[in-house]
Amino acid sequence: MVPEAKNIVIDAADTIVGRMASHAAKHALNGAHVAVINCEKAIITGTRAWILPHHARIRAERGQIRHGPYMHRSADKFVRRIIRGMLPWNKPRGQEAFRRVMCYKGLPPEFKTAKAETIPQAHVTKLTTLNYITVNDLCKHLGAKQ
Repeated sequence: MVPEAKNIVIDAADTIVGRMASHAAKHALNGAHVAVINCEKAIITGTRAWILPHHARIRAERGQIRHGPYMHRSADKFVRRIIRGMLPWNKPRGQEAFRRVMCYKGLPPEFKTAKAETIPQAHVTKLTTLNYITVNDLCKHLGAKQ
C-alpha cells in the first residue's frame, strides 16, 4: 500500500530564501506536493551593494542567447530555480521532486483556505544583521515586469 502524498503550503514572506528552499526540497524529495506562496516577499541576505551587481553579473555572463542556462527575472521562477539547486537534479528522483514544487507570487485563490506553514528557523528575526534584500527588489533590478 502506497502512502498518500501530502500537500504542503509554505509561506515565504519574511523568510530567508535559502533556508526555506532547503526545507521545501526536503519535503518534495519525501513525496509531498509543495506550494510556496508569497515568493516575492522572501529575503536574500547580504548588502544591497553586493547582491544587486552580483546577480546582474551572473545574469549577463551565464549562458548564451539561444542556449541558456537562463536566470529568471520573475520572483516565482527565481525562487523555484533556487529550490531546484537544493535537489539532485541530474537524477530521476530529483526531477520528479522538482515537478512537485510550485511557487506563486502573492496568495492564489486556491490557497486562501489552506493553512500555510511558516518556518521558524528561516524567519528574518534569526538574522544578526539588517543587511538583506527582498526577492521582489532583486527581480525588479534584473528587469522583471510587474
